[in-house]
Amino acid sequence: MRRPWRPAGFVVLALFWAAACGGGIDKPSSAPLRILITNDDGIEAPGIVALFEALFPLGTVTVAAPRENRSGASHGVTSDKPIAVVESEKQGMKWFAIDALPATCLRLAVEALLPEKPDLVVSGINKGENLGTVTFYSATVAAAREAAFLGIPSIAVHAAGGKDMDYKAAAGVMAGIVRALGRDGIPKGTFLNVNVPALALDKITGVRITRQDTRAPIEFFEKTASPEGATEYKPSWKHHQPAGEDTDIWAVRNGYVSVSLFGYDQSAAAGATARNSIKRLEKLAWK
Repeated sequence: MRRPWRPAGFVVLALFWAAACGGGIDKPSSAPLRILITNDDGIEAPGIVALFEALFPLGTVTVAAPRENRSGASHGVTSDKPIAVVESEKQGMKWFAIDALPATCLRLAVEALLPEKPDLVVSGINKGENLGTVTFYSATVAAAREAAFLGIPSIAVHAAGGKDMDYKAAAGVMAGIVRALGRDGIPKGTFLNVNVPALALDKITGVRITRQDTRAPIEFFEKTASPEGATEYKPSWKHHQPAGEDTDIWAVRNGYVSVSLFGYDQSAAAGATARNSIKRLEKLAWK
């Protein structure tokens, strides 16, 4: 049985329904936001176009994204070559196509392309969900993490695949979340990972604040042979069944928008007990 979702989830759900349907939700009371959009699917991907259209009413929106698809690059950076940038304009807003990995696209935009630091970075909309430990492989997540390194509130957003996958609906979800959070709604040292189920907007159950399912996905390697006779392995994977109703995987599988709060201090994630277990290493000496 599904547990009832929290009132906060209802507020966000109402907001993104209204945003997606063109409802009369006012802009945040503060000045319009300076929003930077990036992704890992490439600057021509339909998800980034839908996101731009949804966030355009909220302020000044700039797009800085890879020139082509760079999915699965994790937090890789481009540091071994000059980086080509092609600038264009859509609806009076600047778009930068960058020949680099997503984390570098984000850093280059903030450090060199924008006149001032953005108020918010939104990375996506990614084609396909990024849940559980798969988020470590995601370059969409990495771009949001890179922004958090720089002290910029950031959100990674993904649309789960399926016959009802709808970038416009997922973009409406994001517009509602951005409106609800306002300028300072994401704590320092953290960023958000949002996954939208492949459902029509009116079929989404609500919003869940979730934890990351920390189990590694189940990997498969199908052994085959190439035409030349070389042994090859075709990789694939799938998630485990959800570990609990508080996890990101459970939320999306049950029709909820999953919102996970991620930190980037990896030593903090280990916890005091784990650190104490290796305290004896401080007694080592080389003299």
